[in-house]
Amino acid sequence: MALDVSTIFYIAGVGIIVAMVQTVLKQSGREDWASWVTLIGFIIVLYLVADYILNLFQHLQKVFKF
Repeated sequence: MALDVSTIFYIAGVGIIVAMVQTVLKQSGREDWASWVTLIGFIIVLYLVADYILNLFQHLQKVFKF
C-alpha cells in the first residue's frame, strides 16, 4: 500500500467534513453531538494512519530481519 496523493486528500476531506458538521451542530446548540462527530472523524483517520504505521513496522522488520 503506497502512500499517494489520494490518501492525503481523503484525510483532508474527512477533516473538512467533520469541521463543517461540528460547526453546524455547535451553532444549533448540540455540543454533545458535535463532540461525537469529532471523535468519530478522529477514529476514522486514526484507523487509516494505523494501517500505514503497521506497514512501516513490517518493512522495518524485513530490513533489520527481526
